[in-house]
Amino acid sequence: MPTLLLVRHGRSTANTEGLLAGWTPGVHLDDRGTAQAAALPGRLAPLPLAEVVTSPLDRCRETVAPLLQARPGLAHHTDERIGECHYGDWTGRKLAELKDEPLMEVVQAHPSAAAFPGGESMRAMQTRAAEAVREWNARVERDHGPDAVYLMCSHGDIIKSLVADALGLHLDLFQRISVEPCSITAIRYTRLRPFLLRLGDTGDFASLAPREEPPAGDATVGGDAGAP
Repeated sequence: MPTLLLVRHGRSTANTEGLLAGWTPGVHLDDRGTAQAAALPGRLAPLPLAEVVTSPLDRCRETVAPLLQARPGLAHHTDERIGECHYGDWTGRKLAELKDEPLMEVVQAHPSAAAFPGGESMRAMQTRAAEAVREWNARVERDHGPDAVYLMCSHGDIIKSLVADALGLHLDLFQRISVEPCSITAIRYTRLRPFLLRLGDTGDFASLAPREEPPAGDATVGGDAGAP
């Protein structure tokens, strides 16, 4: 079965403003995110990509734009199932304000029980994304063979949930996973089990330097902004 490259979109204006963007329209890459996207074709140069699938949101489409320009004719599709979690009433709010919401403790410690008011549950988010990956795996293998490599550009919580699925981890453990903007996570699927080959690879070790952490070591909902 194919190898899937999961690329988180480049850093966005919502990331730097500390907002939970969700499906808010008009959220674009900031200057750093644009530079990250511009570097993506070079990082992926050694790989023969079969297809590219993106979330329909602008920040994902902007992230793969330089790659598609560098590889004319590369098939490009959008799939709403790998779009960001529907955060409902939390959409567009500042993360600093949300940390005091009682639901945030559930999102951090028991995400399989978390459902956003007016939105979807984290469990439903993982299910739709995993179903999309399995369908695309079958399609890519059918059209390009079992050794094909293809790319999906998606969002932090989606990618973390797919990594948890691949590793057989309960969703309640997915907040232990971190993927930075424009990082690459690689999963090779086989008939019996997936193999995690890369996790959140940016090639930038500056992001490992000590920096201020969220309260009590909480994960950033939607994904953090990466290194300064």
